[in-house]
Amino acid sequence: MGEYEVSDVPGQVIDYIARDTKGHILSQKEHITKGKFSFMSEVYDTYEICFISKVPPQQRGISQEVSLVTKKGVETKSYEGIGEASKLKPLEVDLKRLEDLSDSIVRDFALMRKREEEMRDTNGDILKTPKIIHFLYY
Repeated sequence: MGEYEVSDVPGQVIDYIARDTKGHILSQKEHITKGKFSFMSEVYDTYEICFISKVPPQQRGISQEVSLVTKKGVETKSYEGIGEASKLKPLEVDLKRLEDLSDSIVRDFALMRKREEEMRDTNGDILKTPKIIHFLYY
């Protein structure tokens, strides 16, 4: 979920496209100036949002400014809508928001722990390499 705004340059048009790491197109739009976009995914992944400036062949391209604000995870949920649909009191809606936020923090820490282990394994492998090279040298 996010918002974008593109500076106006006569003769140039901007398109955007959002993809996942497998190259699947999640969202796209042509001839944009200002607006919102959103896409949903059930998997934790890296996403690529590209803004493409198209310039006619007889015209020289001019730099354009793109403003992009993105949100992810808990930030994108509409708790007011959830509260109305479930007929929750305002305090219960706040508790639901905090519960989702704490779950998100726990998932982020688990991911960081996994990355730390991967880095530690990589560093251990790198430290073993000079010993092997030293052994082969003699």
